[in-house]
Formats: sequence, C-alpha cells, structure tokens
Amino acid sequence: MRALQVTEFSTPPVFRDLPRPDPAAREVRVRVAACGLNYADLLLIKGQYQETPEPPFTLGLEIAGVVDALGEGVTGLSIGDRVMVYGGSGGLADYCIAPASACLPIPDVMSFADAAGFQIAYGTSHLALVNRAAVRSGETLLVLGAAGGVGLTAVEIGAALGARVIAVARGADKCATAAAAGASETIDATDPELLAKLKAAGGADVVYDPVGGALGETALRACNRGARVLVIGFASGDHPQVKLNHMLVKNIAIHGFYWGGYLSLDPAALRESLSDLLEMYEHGQIKPHIGLTAPLDAAPEALEKLRRRETTGKVVITMAEG
Repeated sequence: MRALQVTEFSTPPVFRDLPRPDPAAREVRVRVAACGLNYADLLLIKGQYQETPEPPFTLGLEIAGVVDALGEGVTGLSIGDRVMVYGGSGGLADYCIAPASACLPIPDVMSFADAAGFQIAYGTSHLALVNRAAVRSGETLLVLGAAGGVGLTAVEIGAALGARVIAVARGADKCATAAAAGASETIDATDPELLAKLKAAGGADVVYDPVGGALGETALRACNRGARVLVIGFASGDHPQVKLNHMLVKNIAIHGFYWGGYLSLDPAALRESLSDLLEMYEHGQIKPHIGLTAPLDAAPEALEKLRRRETTGKVVITMAEG
C-alpha cells in the first residue's frame, strides 16, 4: 500500500510503499476512502503536536472507510461496515489499523468525504461550546478563524444553540462563508478598527479561539464581564499574551480545550457529543463545508494550502469513491 509518511521532523512528508498491515487483537483494518486534514497534521510534521509518534509514521488523524479485516476478539463490527475513525495518525494511506473501540458507524445518508471532515471539527466545537463554555441562547459568541475547519463549525453550532455569532475571518470571501453558516455579523480580521468594532457590537460573552496571537489578544480585550474564553489552538503560530489581572477584575474564565484529550479524560462525553452531532446531521441541521477535496497524490500540496490558510472549511483527501 502507499502511505504519506513523516520520516524526519521538519522535513516534507514522503510517499512510501509499505506492506498492508494486519490487525491485532481488538483491532480492525480499514480500507481508507477519505481522510480529513487538520492543522494538527502540520504540527505533527514539525514534531510539535501534543501526541506526536516517533518517525516514521503516516499522517492523517481523521479517517473514513470500510472495515476490511477483523482482529481477534472484535465484536459489534463486520467486514464491509462503513466507519469513521479518529486514529491519531495513519489516514493518508490505502489502509490503516484502528482500535475497534475507535470506530463509529457512518450513517447511510453520509458520504465518506463528509464523515472524514466531521469528527474533529464538529466534535471540538460542540463539546467546547456545550460542555466547557455552556453557551446560552441570546449570548454573544465571538469566533476567530471563522471560515476555517473548526471555526466554521463553531459558527454553525453556536447559531444552532441560539447564540448571536460574531465571526472574524480574513477577507470578504471568508466572511461571506461565515455569514452563510449562520453568523449574525462578520468582521475582517485585518480591519485596523477590529477592537472598536467588537466593542461597538456589544463585546463577547464567549470567545472561540483557534488562532491565538495578536488576534486572540484583541478578542480578550473585547470580552464582557463573566465571559468564557475557549482556547482551541494557535493557527497563527503564537500564543496570546494574557493579562491575568484583567481576567480577575472582569471574572473571565479561560478554558483550554483539546478534543483528542477527551478520549481518556471523558470518553463518555465525547461519544455522547458525537451521537448528538450525527443526529443533527441526519436531521439536516449541520453539514460539513468541504472547501477542498484532492486525491492522495495531491495531499502534500493540500497540506501546503492548509498551512498558508488558503482554504475554507475542511480539506479532505479521497482515496476511493465515496
């Protein structure tokens, strides 16, 4: 099989021909149909992700495909089942191995591409907004990076929860994408009057920040009293400089949120969240925005576009018809 692998940190990943793997006990082999790309893949290439394996390893955290082989002791799954998997790595290949417990059935109405772009982005936004920030109807939710893979789902879910969503994105096209997803108001991230406009819009009760850096600092300054800030990631490459005295005086809570950590922190909450999201999908309440699909051969170029922030929504690599 072919796989796109990191063989040395901070060097471009390369395609390698590898033996097709066999599942061990309580594992399954999945014939990959599609794989979602994430900012985490870029950190994995650098060796900077919080859970980075030692090279060589295959990129691709978010997988959709068909169960191809069963390891000993696997129950509840059959060969031919359509499944989505959060694998941690291994998705940018023709086949991957996954724990049977990490596989979720794909609804009949869901394509492989949608399944591959579903778990991390929607799971992050839903669990963060509902479980950590407890967003209430009528509150103002400020979403940074609002046209990106996770940001766009935060706009969509926030609007579904009844929040008034202010979306901050770079450029008119990305602002329009966020507005179409349910944002009540959009502001260009490069606007020199961004802080003034955020304050004029009433400030933020909840901040969803996958960007960090100077933009994250601006969002902190726009927080209302009692606001909750969700630290999702640092796509800018920089951490915001937090003035804790401001957090104290305004009773602002900062919540770090790493979706993958819930696999061990609270797997029941993660499963319940995904179940709720799949029900929302089946009822037509949410729909992944896939800004780019590309074949496996073009995965390096797709990763580069993701790095340069030239995409909106999810980037999905397809290995088979789905």
